[in-house]
Amino acid sequence: MKHALVFGGSGQIGRPLLGRLLRDGWRVTALSRQPQPERPGLAWLRGDFGALPPLPSQVDAIVSCGPLDAFAQWYAESRLECDRVVAFGSTSVEVKRGSADPRERDVAQRLRAGEEGVFATASQRAVNATLLRPTLVYGAGRDATLTRIASLARRWGRFPLPRNANGRRQPVHVDDLAMAAFSALGSVASHGQTYALPGGETLAYREMVRRVLAVLEPPPTLVELPSPLFNLALVVAKIAGGTGLGEAAVQRMRADLVFDDAPARRDLGYAPRAFQPTARMFEPRDDVEAMP
Repeated sequence: MKHALVFGGSGQIGRPLLGRLLRDGWRVTALSRQPQPERPGLAWLRGDFGALPPLPSQVDAIVSCGPLDAFAQWYAESRLECDRVVAFGSTSVEVKRGSADPRERDVAQRLRAGEEGVFATASQRAVNATLLRPTLVYGAGRDATLTRIASLARRWGRFPLPRNANGRRQPVHVDDLAMAAFSALGSVASHGQTYALPGGETLAYREMVRRVLAVLEPPPTLVELPSPLFNLALVVAKIAGGTGLGEAAVQRMRADLVFDDAPARRDLGYAPRAFQPTARMFEPRDDVEAMP
């Protein structure tokens, strides 16, 4: 029986990945900061990269669904024997590297360093590594963008956007990301490769938000404002409790952030779904059993 070690197993991508591994007959050891219920074939360890419990000395595969920079540092220092590594990063490594926000530039730099670190360590150990870069993640009610928008819209009964927020986006469902990671484990063609993982539909930022609002009950109103009024609304919203939107993020609403999924389709059989949200996708989802 193949044995996988999964970091971030209780996260929004980790949970559906666990379901796929278990159904395929893998034995899984997964890490979480909080206690988790065990089930046949799945053993939970409690901890994170800052305070790891004792780990297996050897596994067939390691999958990291958590912070890439922390994983890269642990991997460089670890002596755990393993021939296969699959780790998630983010397309933010490209999107945010030229941001006006120094915090976003730092995110991009740490992602880049993490990618380089994983590949460098894997090369030194003759290990086959694959890196996956999702775009805008949704589906488990735990993302920081679309679920945040849904939460604020429910609270306010409306959601403001600047006019011409037509930059193109490719939101990607957590289950499609889990499937990509699962497929990568068995794909020889993916060894040493990095893949962008966008969703199956490209649509304008405004349309993406409109679809989110449309599935909420009652549906909040989408309010499009001239830039000066939107900036004022943003200031008021921050004073009232924050929006999670910085100036750089607002500027990107008018920018196209589009990535090519052809390599992932070719090597991983990647076939992401179109963006057809439901209200449940923006509510916390913690059960493994419900995942396909």
